[in-house]
Amino acid sequence: MTAAVQDAAPSRACFAVPPSACDAHCHVFGPADRFPYAASRRYTPEDKPKEVLAALHARLGLGRAVIVQASCHGTDNRAMVDALRWRPDHYRGVAMIDDDTTEAEIAAMHEAGVRGIRFNFIKALGGGPDMAVFHRAADRARPLGWHMVMQLQGDGVREMEASIRGLNMPVVIDHMGRVDPALGVEGPTFRTLLDLLKDERIWVKLSGAERMTTSPFSAALPFARALLRAAPHRVLWGTDFPHPNLTTPVDEMELLNLIPAFAPDEADRQRLLVDNPAALYGF
Repeated sequence: MTAAVQDAAPSRACFAVPPSACDAHCHVFGPADRFPYAASRRYTPEDKPKEVLAALHARLGLGRAVIVQASCHGTDNRAMVDALRWRPDHYRGVAMIDDDTTEAEIAAMHEAGVRGIRFNFIKALGGGPDMAVFHRAADRARPLGWHMVMQLQGDGVREMEASIRGLNMPVVIDHMGRVDPALGVEGPTFRTLLDLLKDERIWVKLSGAERMTTSPFSAALPFARALLRAAPHRVLWGTDFPHPNLTTPVDEMELLNLIPAFAPDEADRQRLLVDNPAALYGF
């Protein structure tokens, strides 16, 4: 981050962050000398180990976190699981698994605090998994009470609608579906996302504003407001730290300070930051 961005960044939250507030979408990267990156990765990030993540949350006033396995580590979940075991009362995890993931590994991840699996469907990030592998992974996760996290982009929401509805397990859609804000809240993709939220099994993260637009991120706010109204008890929020594949510097305090702009009611913020993640992740 440049000095100019640091100087302009807000130093504190503009609202009272409730106790036990949760960053429900963040990552740990490496350190590579201990947890090597996957040979098949599409990008090589700068190391951002668990200590860096904890320092960010201390600055933001967040007491809990859900650490989501990132594609740069592939299905080697050791860095994420190591972080969960470091702070077991405060962290939960979302893993990436495939047919080679053993039952013993899955059991160990559950014991450590993993509560879901994630698949990426964004083609630019190597997405579009083998759907047979996807469904086999869902079948293995379902008996544990885990949920499915899906990273989709734009029309991918419409393309995957039938699969989402047919999973017979909770589904969490990342980053507001990464819809194109130029199409507006009446666009067909976003209307599909809103319609999906009529299903009580489906959740969505009101994160990823920095992937939809640039600071001050106002173009993302109508989408977050509409999703919160549609499913106030099934929305989550996260920083997406450290913003993989994003080239523009972002200050997470600015993202945190967007929350009152789409959730001005204190009860909504309590659900978004505390109650909803506690219900889904078992804090």
